Amino acid sequence: MYLIFNKKIVISVISGIMILAVAVLACVGISNNTAVETAADGNWGLSFQTEGQPPVANASQEQLSKMDAFYIGDTSKKTVYLTFDAGYENGNTEKILDVLKKHKVSATFFLVGNYIKTSPDIVKRMVAEGHTVGNHTFTHPDMSEISDEQSFKEELTKLEQLYKETTGQEMLKIYRPPQGKYSESNLKMAQSMGYKTIFWSLAYVDWYENKQPTHDEAFKKLIPRMHNGAVILLHSTSKTNAEILDEFLTKCEQTGYKFEPISNLIKTKTE
Repeated sequence: MYLIFNKKIVISVISGIMILAVAVLACVGISNNTAVETAADGNWGLSFQTEGQPPVANASQEQLSKMDAFYIGDTSKKTVYLTFDAGYENGNTEKILDVLKKHKVSATFFLVGNYIKTSPDIVKRMVAEGHTVGNHTFTHPDMSEISDEQSFKEELTKLEQLYKETTGQEMLKIYRPPQGKYSESNLKMAQSMGYKTIFWSLAYVDWYENKQPTHDEAFKKLIPRMHNGAVILLHSTSKTNAEILDEFLTKCEQTGYKFEPISNLIKTKTE
């Protein structure tokens, strides 16, 4: 059987397929070390091109520094910074805290209002054990959609106040945009409030509670991408992270990496 096609229709269909393919690749990246973790405008994005080397970000550290924003430390030293984002508690954070205590690692936890409200005792434990709590906003909105300064400030100041009410301490002025969504005006607003914006240079897809990566999948993503000066982003809601953290920290230590508190990154970058 022979089928006769209309030439214009065929070209239209092929063009549509090609556009769709490009869109899919932009969203999910390519599944090797050149993968772009986020590619859309207004999202923090990374491209891992060489194993063991820092990724290429969608903004340079030089550009970001002008707005007191940072994503990586000194790439000439085997110093790294461990951070966790947390929007809610599901039983994994205390396991993570146990491992951090064992390794004497000081981490940073970027928390939202819901977390501090529902898990005040864990927040107090973070502080008591020498960890830093950072501002992940009060309600976890897409901050790039917020253009007026007052609304932006409220997201940060409400969390500051709740943190102080809960711990009795002032919050270190470090801020991480939810989902890495940002705008240049956002960064300048945060800067005007005395905040340092902290992005990251190493992360993997660990936030789907019901679709957790396996042990091997996690290490396949994390270890080859470790690099000097890395700001590591993990989610404390991840069951996999709670299970692999001891081994992950051990592997990093065995290869000479030293974990430092985020305050050292800020100090180094602003001196």
